[in-house]
Amino acid sequence: MAACHATHIAAIHINMSASPPHLLLLAGPTASGKSALALDWAVKTGGIILNADSMQLYEAVPTLTARPSADDEAIARHVLYGHLKPDQMWSTGQWLRAAQPFIDAALRGDTSLCIVGGTGLYFLSLIRGLAEIPEIGDQARTQARQTYIDMGEEAFRGLLLSVDPEACARIMTNDQQRLTRAYEVWLETGRALSDWQKTNAPILPHGSYHLEVLRPDRDWLYARCDLRFDLMLEHGAMEEVEALMASGLKLDWPIMRVLGLAEISACIQGDMTLEAARALAQQKTRNYAKRQMTWFRNQMPSVKELPR
Repeated sequence: MAACHATHIAAIHINMSASPPHLLLLAGPTASGKSALALDWAVKTGGIILNADSMQLYEAVPTLTARPSADDEAIARHVLYGHLKPDQMWSTGQWLRAAQPFIDAALRGDTSLCIVGGTGLYFLSLIRGLAEIPEIGDQARTQARQTYIDMGEEAFRGLLLSVDPEACARIMTNDQQRLTRAYEVWLETGRALSDWQKTNAPILPHGSYHLEVLRPDRDWLYARCDLRFDLMLEHGAMEEVEALMASGLKLDWPIMRVLGLAEISACIQGDMTLEAARALAQQKTRNYAKRQMTWFRNQMPSVKELPR
């Protein structure tokens, strides 16, 4: 994906000044150039790049998740990439616990750190904190998941709206994990997840970090989404999915949320032509990028506008 990185560098300009930030939070939608900007920061600072993208946590699909290349990793240290097996999923709390040692080192001044990705809840856990919610029992968890399955997302959102409208508004479409999480918290505690989260203490002290939320021109971003998926196909995404299927991929595994995976697997099985799979995956990627931009605009405290 090196060519993709070069295009990003040319198209996006953020003035890091002669003294780049010591602790940088770099968030934004998929295909907006975050990884390339993080690498540019690391070259200038000698710092560590820490992944804050839930899909780049998976080890099996580095091309399909646009993980930094081996060349990039040779230039700067990258951490929390490729940690999870296909049937695993990390909560925000698990990600935060894994990230904490690197964050602590940056806050002590031992190293510079760039936390980069598109998973907004990871960033919210840093700047707003993570609630100390009581342990959720199996009964509430099972009831929440079964209710989602029985009702479907649209009706389930209506149910969640009645008990936790703030969570309903901020959780993006197709995010079954976080929708059911919000509902199971209410079932278990009788209190909205959003209320619990208002008691949070920020992980990062005010003034200890520099936050950039990328918001590129929409047409430019959509073109990048389409081009990047074509580059993924050229650089082995199909082979990655074939290997994953050969290892026993199941439709209910969390890795199935990776953009393009379902379409490519359908193509391999003969249920969809390559052109149809390509078009659908690109459309879903554009839709996801749009939802991310809306979420960041509504939820994050600052937004960095980028030129066309």
